[in-house]
Amino acid sequence: MPERKPRADAVRNREAVLAAADRLFARSDSPEHVSMADIAAEAGVGKGTLFRGFGDRTGLIRALHETRLEPIRQAVVDGPRPLGPGTPPAERAPALLDALLCFKLDHRHLSLALEEAGSGSPYGAGHYDWWHDTLRGVLEDLPGFGDGDFAAHALLAAVRADLVDHLVDRHGASRERLRAELAAYTAKLLHGSYQDVRTAHAG
Repeated sequence: MPERKPRADAVRNREAVLAAADRLFARSDSPEHVSMADIAAEAGVGKGTLFRGFGDRTGLIRALHETRLEPIRQAVVDGPRPLGPGTPPAERAPALLDALLCFKLDHRHLSLALEEAGSGSPYGAGHYDWWHDTLRGVLEDLPGFGDGDFAAHALLAAVRADLVDHLVDRHGASRERLRAELAAYTAKLLHGSYQDVRTAHAG
């Protein structure tokens, strides 16, 4: 049997809910203060619509995050340089991190909400494993780099949503400064410093 398409009203409701959640998270000082009831009221739908469509609050946040992140993930999976799989790893690794940093700068409220939905840690969020596995694979394609597991974790820690929020709000860091400092940090790791230190400790 052919797969049934969602009804037009269900699609409209889903889009309205995601847009409402996005607005509320952007306006809120703390994402945890935004409830399902708040989102339902903002979207003009009943709470039952939210629970039927997304399961729970975490499911709604995850769906919104995935919707916003999908263009970047698609570019990583099969896009052109500098994010796509045909890019040399020394160019692709910093490009992946820069894209992730820019996403979190553009969607700070949403990224914080997702990390908080994972019990205050990004490591409990499903998307983290995807980014880690992708970055690890790119690092391990670098000649002589070896196991990229820990390095991928360390680099992703530099673009945690709570760190980005702290640097922007508390330290007044500009977008340009954060991108430049992340690029410099990544370059130091990729161009031998990390490998040299790891080899010294292993010896």
